[in-house]
Amino acid sequence: MIFIVSNIMLLFSSSFGKIASHPFLSPTPALAPTLDFLNLTELLSVVGPFHTFLGYLESTKVIDTFQNQANNTEEGITIFVPKDSAFNAVKKTVLSNLTSDQLKQVILFHALPHFYSLAEFTSLSQTSSTPTFAGGDYTLNFTDDSGTVHISSGWSKTKVSSAVHATDPV
Repeated sequence: MIFIVSNIMLLFSSSFGKIASHPFLSPTPALAPTLDFLNLTELLSVVGPFHTFLGYLESTKVIDTFQNQANNTEEGITIFVPKDSAFNAVKKTVLSNLTSDQLKQVILFHALPHFYSLAEFTSLSQTSSTPTFAGGDYTLNFTDDSGTVHISSGWSKTKVSSAVHATDPV
């Protein structure tokens, strides 16, 4: 399964308002601007050729799990999103022969239940494996090759080349 990990990722973290005050201004605290609700469906629809992955997110209802993690937790989320071309490289029968539960596990395998910035992937290479939303034996291994981060799933290996959306964790 070549498409298991991707060279594109989305990084999300929830954001919370902070009370700000100044000794010479009104004693009433003001809330700092907060990140609006992040709509993953909208984002994936406009930022790249991710329609196939988005279709699987919606059909398995994993989009709800990822959406909740991105907007309602302090941990945030990191999602590895394969381009449509990655799915085109896989035989159609590979995915069509999966049960709905197996397909859901494959999609859950594409996300980490924590926000990681691109810079943090270098430190992840120091760990033996990183758990995914799929849980159990589904982990990813990160390696740093002269500043280029590679991800190995046991089925395939790819490099992280960019982030299409990233926010700093709280």
